[in-house]
Amino acid sequence: MVVIRLARAGSKKRPFYHVVATDKRSARDGKYIEALGYFNPVARGQEVRLKLEIAKIEDWQSKGAQLSERVASLVKEHKKAAEKTEA
Repeated sequence: MVVIRLARAGSKKRPFYHVVATDKRSARDGKYIEALGYFNPVARGQEVRLKLEIAKIEDWQSKGAQLSERVASLVKEHKKAAEKTEA
């Protein structure tokens, strides 16, 4: 089964996460099928906190991929922010 989840990168005390489509059985930071964006929880100033490729995520979901709980909340947050900027 394919799952869309976070893969940790960055250094100690400075987390940075890649949003990736991967096989459920692979390691958290192991190989992945496709990168779909990133999440920087400690972004400051003009740094981008969240970047997602929603079209690719929806494409994977149409093929049966499942979102992790955290990625689902990030997608919801991203869509809400997109609505806010369009209005």
